[in-house]
Amino acid sequence: MTDHADPRHLVRELVELLRLEPIGEDRFQAHSQDIGTPAVFGGQVLGQSLMAASLTVGAERPVHSMHAYFLLPGEHAPIEYAVDRVRDGRSFTTRHVVARQRDRVIFEMSASFQTVDDGFEHQLAMPSEPGPDGLPSQLERRIALGDRLPEVWRDKGLRPQGIEFRPVHADDLMTPLPGPAESAIWMRAVAPMPDEPILHRALLAYASDHSLLGIAARPHGLSFLSGQLRAASLDHAMWFHRDFRMDDWLLYVVDSPSAGGARALCRGSVFTQDGRLVASVAQEGMIRVRYRSEPAPLSP
Repeated sequence: MTDHADPRHLVRELVELLRLEPIGEDRFQAHSQDIGTPAVFGGQVLGQSLMAASLTVGAERPVHSMHAYFLLPGEHAPIEYAVDRVRDGRSFTTRHVVARQRDRVIFEMSASFQTVDDGFEHQLAMPSEPGPDGLPSQLERRIALGDRLPEVWRDKGLRPQGIEFRPVHADDLMTPLPGPAESAIWMRAVAPMPDEPILHRALLAYASDHSLLGIAARPHGLSFLSGQLRAASLDHAMWFHRDFRMDDWLLYVVDSPSAGGARALCRGSVFTQDGRLVASVAQEGMIRVRYRSEPAPLSP
């Protein structure tokens, strides 16, 4: 096994992607990772912006929510994050983050942090789904396509990544049959991560953008992999409910309650393997049918 396929190396790369360099008062710079998408992967910007906001807040106040807008496609180049300390209250802290490339604002996010407090609890029950053991990973399913896999996917689309995704529902990746606008996928970092809670939350923000819009295509029997669709995330919201680790298995249960007007709304709930609801996600994206026959560029 080469170093670049070593799970520890892959996770180190992801962790380093989320390590920001201070470049001034509440300003940070981060590198970009080219995973084959035409623009920078939206999950990367989500995770890095959350890290930037968190670096201006004490560890005793973990993030509980974030609301973001993708304004322009980002380039595969360094990104600068500027944090505005909007409010430091008795229990809650608010931060606003703006991401820039070449003096263009490409993204903005507001995040809220709270002291750790006691209160009554309830949660949505975890759905009954098969566990991750024995399920083929998304990477293995792409490799199994062989010559059916579009050439544009045969480089970065077949490289091991620091997070493994194992879909529960094994739809055909190229020609799926129409089905309900709901699915589930197991995910985890492929090697142990540092004991830094904010790093785990930032990496979940990164992973939460993976394949989320794709569930909106399921009722229509359409596939991103075949090049039938083009899409772009418009906004993204997350709520963090309970602590978790990204190097343990998490079940990402997603659905799409509505699509229309070239937009789709998709939602997700993230559960630990023992059934605790740890995060909720919502995203609206632009999604259009492509009328050209060639495959679209790689999309997560």
